[in-house]
Amino acid sequence: MATVDAAFPQTSHFIGLNQPVGREVTLTHLAVEGTLPPEVCGSFYRAIPDPHYPPKFADDNVLSGDGMVSRLAFNADGTADFLIRYVRTARWLAEAEKGRARFGRYRNIFTDDEDVQGVDRTVANTTPVWHAGRMLMAKEDGRPYQVDPITLDTIGSYDFDGALKSETMTAHVRIDGHTGELFFYGYEADGPASTKVAYCIVDASGKLVKEQWFDAPYCAMMHDFAITKNYALFPIYPTTCSLDRLKAGGDHWVHEPETDSWLGVMPRYGDVSEIRWFKGPKGVSAYHFMNAFEDEAGVIHFDQCLSNTNAFPFIREASGIHMAPWDVKGALTRWSVDPKGDATSVSESVVGPPGDFPLIPAAMQGRPNPYGWMLTMNPEMQGPPLFGGPVGAMFNTIVRLDFVHGAAEAGHVVDALALPQGWSINEPVHVPSAQEGHLGYIVAIVDEQTGDNQFAHAAWVLDAGALHAGPLAKVAIPTRLRPQVHGWWVPQSQLDKVAR
Repeated sequence: MATVDAAFPQTSHFIGLNQPVGREVTLTHLAVEGTLPPEVCGSFYRAIPDPHYPPKFADDNVLSGDGMVSRLAFNADGTADFLIRYVRTARWLAEAEKGRARFGRYRNIFTDDEDVQGVDRTVANTTPVWHAGRMLMAKEDGRPYQVDPITLDTIGSYDFDGALKSETMTAHVRIDGHTGELFFYGYEADGPASTKVAYCIVDASGKLVKEQWFDAPYCAMMHDFAITKNYALFPIYPTTCSLDRLKAGGDHWVHEPETDSWLGVMPRYGDVSEIRWFKGPKGVSAYHFMNAFEDEAGVIHFDQCLSNTNAFPFIREASGIHMAPWDVKGALTRWSVDPKGDATSVSESVVGPPGDFPLIPAAMQGRPNPYGWMLTMNPEMQGPPLFGGPVGAMFNTIVRLDFVHGAAEAGHVVDALALPQGWSINEPVHVPSAQEGHLGYIVAIVDEQTGDNQFAHAAWVLDAGALHAGPLAKVAIPTRLRPQVHGWWVPQSQLDKVAR
């Protein structure tokens, strides 16, 4: 196993919380402090980029890290187990064979060692996706890898039993809580810089039943998408790719401030020829979406964490956009369109604060959500946030938004838990409650800086309807952790079915 050493570049992507850990961990019978709600019985999975070897190029970024999957299992005896394993991708195995990095710049095949040309280079490091009894580790530049949900052992690259033709699958799928269907897409579906997008539907049993391809207005980073009860939505923001730039050894992504954004809308069971494109503002960007739904008049409302430029500093630098972090402005923003109307542009309104990692109960996916949660910054914090993640700043506050009774002047924020300086909270997951009217529970990893390059980590369980009250239960995790990208909650009842 590789060890962390000075060979890693001393840039923002490899120091602080972003310092590579490079080891697999098994921790059992961890103590649970406080009272664990009975519904929080299952496993919390996280995807973590963690490079196995120092990169070929010093300007590499945190998102190039090899995929790690972790599992925090809450046991029936009131303890918890914690496991971390590398995803043994083809790329991981090829580099382990030589004991060094062999793949080059972020998402640029033309900078790889010659002897690994044609090897699947995805790192499977973005989202653990659970559906139909399978755990898939996904990253949008390739097909996912299946892992054992109990041991986290890698099973192999997954193509839905040969049915998937797209070379890529997004890390942001959408599962309809009413039908059990999985909706996903893959952009750059037939190769780097392609405008081809594959739109796919998987039935509740896990069978890929439909795959259709269409052309996006340009090759864009399509990190997330959304569904409603009757439609699929494909947002396009002007962070673009050029094949010529890739062949010259350049960056995969460059943001174009003067280029229009777009929202593609099609019937979710329809044909891609039915897509309508609605024009959005120039130069905006969003990575994650809270939800989309139709109102009683059939108008679609789509809520996204929108900003005035790309949030990732390494993409802004590659684009020649020299902007101070405080000049990046954003908010939870609603785009509304009438799929049957005459308008050709989106209408826009602000419905929440700046921030990211929005969350709703899984059962509300594609339906109206009267409430939701997201991460943001404590506006009263004195001093800088904890350093880490691809943006370089970790969130330190979780809020609940009420879209029915929330005060408009407060941006619909009705509850919040703000952490002190030197603390941060990673993307949370939601656990439903068995009590009627109760909003459920939030589970997340919280980081605390305890000294110079020293950190403590714990899993917190919060009452989703009373964030301000602080954690109901905590599990200290006595090992160094890197920030996650995304996570997933799986109830024990579903894991038990797989184990039988």
